[in-house]
Amino acid sequence: MKKTLKIGLFGFGCVGEGLYDILQNNTENTGFEADIVKICVKNKEKKRSIDSSYFTYDKNEILENEEINTIVELISDAEEAYHIVKKALQSGKNVVTANKKMIALHLEELVQIQKEAGTSLLYEAAACGSIPIVRTLAEYYDNELLYSVSGIFNGSSNYILSKIANENLTYDVALKQAQDLGFAEADPTLDVAGFDPTYKLCLLAAQAYGIFVNPDEVLRIGINNLKKEDIDFAKNYIRQDNKSQKTTNFKVKLVATISRIGNVEENKLLLYVLPTFISHENPLYNVENENNAVLVEAAFSDKQTFIGKGAGGHPTGSAVLSDISALRYDYQYEYRKTERNKTKKSSFSPTRKALAEVYLRFDESLMENKLRENISFEEIIIRGKNYIIVKISLSELFENRDFIEENKIFVAISGEVKAFNKESQEKENVTSTIY
Repeated sequence: MKKTLKIGLFGFGCVGEGLYDILQNNTENTGFEADIVKICVKNKEKKRSIDSSYFTYDKNEILENEEINTIVELISDAEEAYHIVKKALQSGKNVVTANKKMIALHLEELVQIQKEAGTSLLYEAAACGSIPIVRTLAEYYDNELLYSVSGIFNGSSNYILSKIANENLTYDVALKQAQDLGFAEADPTLDVAGFDPTYKLCLLAAQAYGIFVNPDEVLRIGINNLKKEDIDFAKNYIRQDNKSQKTTNFKVKLVATISRIGNVEENKLLLYVLPTFISHENPLYNVENENNAVLVEAAFSDKQTFIGKGAGGHPTGSAVLSDISALRYDYQYEYRKTERNKTKKSSFSPTRKALAEVYLRFDESLMENKLRENISFEEIIIRGKNYIIVKISLSELFENRDFIEENKIFVAISGEVKAFNKESQEKENVTSTIY
């Protein structure tokens, strides 16, 4: 039965204002009604685009208001967002949030609170902007065996990479453009260092495979050490593919990946976020600017690609609106795969079971010898003046992230990623290889 929603909104920045605008226009065009009763903001001095009577600076004025039955949380402070969402769920209010960091860090606990309180926590807007991937994984792929879920999950970094590759801009100029357009924050670390897509990967892992993942356990390397020379190298790189044909003209994309490895019954998974050389045959090749893309490979539905805007107030606001609409019918994510996993062994390996072909570009002052002293390689495939392409265990990258960051080494997957069982010294089957 459809219910009337009385909304308490936290945050009135890019997405919050976008949502308000969408709600105003959507009511006129479709008859959809949801009333924003109150908006909680932090900055008392900031000028607002709507009447001041909407605003409060006390969160409890919303959380303790019995008229309000729906909380929409759109603030940037992950810790404060956690306390708001937790209290709202426990007090019987349904919640829509776009805070991917908060959810990734506390998802297992919040799912349990949702279950105990009989409330609903929805977060479509927290993963890949306007692409409806969370509900798709939760509903459409509920009983489907998934081989992999991967893609471009961050619009800001993809915008920067696109501008460098297509318009010959420097990294700093492309970043400034992304910031001016509102795609990247003044401090862009969450985006360019790969935190943002890592949080999103954790959310999708819960829906796709029924596992709760600590973001700190995922191999995460971003594009913050990238230089234009890395983009140029990828364009001119020649690689032999699996069919012994030469492949050239690669693009660099920041790709998040979950792949199933080994025995299906064991539900072993490999997770990582890494810059990657993408060939023209890959669906991600032509995903440009602030667009996101998700590739899903499954046993029965085969390969499917979802593409949409991944940054900006209206694209993200549209995902929030979709969740608000679903709450009119008390919709919940059911986490069926999580429940099924309780009856069987389930694990994931962020790094230790994978051997990859990787490009490492370092400053000339570092020298290859110093690199070797800190990172162990299986094999050097190509050696250049200030770069090498090697076969390397992803565990080496995971364990040496601080060294990589301190020395501003740019890292990118340049070829195959294969699972490797150290115990048996045999290569395991990665059921999806998209690179």
